Amino acid sequence: MKKKKKLIILSLILLLILSVSAIFVCDALIKKHATGKLYSTVNDVPYRKVGLLLGTGKYTKRPGSFNPYYVNRIKAATELLKAGKIKYLIISGDNGRQEYNEPEMMREDLMKASIDSTRLYLDYAGFRTFDSMVRLKEVFGQDSVTVISQLFHNERALYIASKEGIAAYGFNAKDRPGGEGFYLREKLARVKVFVDYLISTKPKFLGKKIELPE
Repeated sequence: MKKKKKLIILSLILLLILSVSAIFVCDALIKKHATGKLYSTVNDVPYRKVGLLLGTGKYTKRPGSFNPYYVNRIKAATELLKAGKIKYLIISGDNGRQEYNEPEMMREDLMKASIDSTRLYLDYAGFRTFDSMVRLKEVFGQDSVTVISQLFHNERALYIASKEGIAAYGFNAKDRPGGEGFYLREKLARVKVFVDYLISTKPKFLGKKIELPE
């Protein structure tokens, strides 16, 4: 009985070591891949025909409180469009419920910022970053892009882009105040990227192709 208990404890310790190692290895690989492809100043960003704005909720769980990630992504996308660094913008987010529509919310706020609606295209099935990147190529036919989100999110998106044969840069929207540190959730999401490719995960939806003008 004691031997069995020892074996279980050793197995759990080994599993813990492997799990922690996987987190650090996946994090390091994704960070390394993004080196030299991330920008935080509009003037430095190379021109791309298309930008991809990754969705998030407009509000926090506190009623009436705006999500700083959302606000800063809208601002970053507006800056790129007005500076002529991108010609068209695909807004990719969650519209899994009738009463919740990230792409529509983002389009409305971009239009309030004086962005021409004819330059905006909506991807209603961007349920995950993985889905957004795959759909960018498979549905919207794009093999180069500037991804717009916070730095930690952009790093992961650029890695996925490379796996999909997309030449991508990232434009970093500001983080939330005090949010410059690294998050456990993001570290686990990075491990999930490798798992997705290991088991050949597919997006939840693809659908008809959408052609963007020249």
